[in-house]
Amino acid sequence: MSRAWQAGSTREWRRIRKEVLERDRARGWRCRAHQDGWCRRGNARAHTCEGHMAQVHHVRGRAVTGDDPRYLVGSCPACNVAVGDPLAGGGDPVCVPVTVWGE
Repeated sequence: MSRAWQAGSTREWRRIRKEVLERDRARGWRCRAHQDGWCRRGNARAHTCEGHMAQVHHVRGRAVTGDDPRYLVGSCPACNVAVGDPLAGGGDPVCVPVTVWGE
């Protein structure tokens, strides 16, 4: 997770996220991050686009642009995770379990 998200989500972010998703859906996008080509830039991990926007991707990194809607695009979860933080050089780190239930 990016350091910009350590404090978690806010009411303001949820409002912006909703507006960006509504904006991109109204324009006919299914997964704008994929259709705009963000999945082919940088070091995005291999993935399969899910084709429906449920998340919002910060195209230049939240630490650089904040939550400015001009730099946000609707994204499916697979594309958003695969592209990850542009400042970190690619997809989000792979989740590594710390414990195993039942042991």
